[in-house]
This record gives sequence, C-alpha cells and structure tokens, in this order.
Amino acid sequence: MPTLAALREQRHRERLDGLRQHVQAVATAFPGGEVWLFGSLARGDWDAYSDVDLLAIAPTRAAANALADGLLDARLGDDVLALTHERWQLLRHSDDPYWRAIGRDALRLDRP
Repeated sequence: MPTLAALREQRHRERLDGLRQHVQAVATAFPGGEVWLFGSLARGDWDAYSDVDLLAIAPTRAAANALADGLLDARLGDDVLALTHERWQLLRHSDDPYWRAIGRDALRLDRP
C-alpha cells in the first residue's frame, strides 16, 4: 500500500504534468515567451486551497502582457505576473529575498 507521502508526490506530478501540457499549448502562440510556475505548487507544499501562480516572461512588456492574458483566458493560472526577460533576470538575481526565493523554486512549464 502506498504511503501518504507517495500518494501526495504522485498527485503533485500528475497536476504538474497536466498544467505543463496546457501551458505548452497556449505558449506556442507566443514565440519567445516563457511560462514559470512559482509558489506552493512549484515548491510541492501545496494544499487543496492553493492557487496557481505563474510568471509570463517575454522579450517586451506588451508580449509579456499578451502571454499573461492568454494564460488567464485559458484559466491556467489564478495569479499571472507579466515580466520582460530582462526584468525577470534582474529580479531573480536581486537582493530581494522574495524574488530570490521565486527564482530558486520556479519551474519552467512552456517546454518539456
């Protein structure tokens, strides 16, 4: 009989795989874009009340906003933040502990 931890890990993998598949389908319409999952689902400490936090990263602010809108329209994320590639790199490597944690834990979803 599987342990509770094993069942939780299996459920986490299944949820991530399903989300990744849907994100990849949306992201193909936005060349140069990236989609990153952050927060409790990315860290693996999610629960039934956890939301889906996504970063929509693109070369320009307009492209990032369009990607974020596409993800929201597809109902793939509850919170979607739009950032340029340059801004994402600055934030994830900054001294801000919030963004450093996001940069450390985030999972890229737009590619296999």
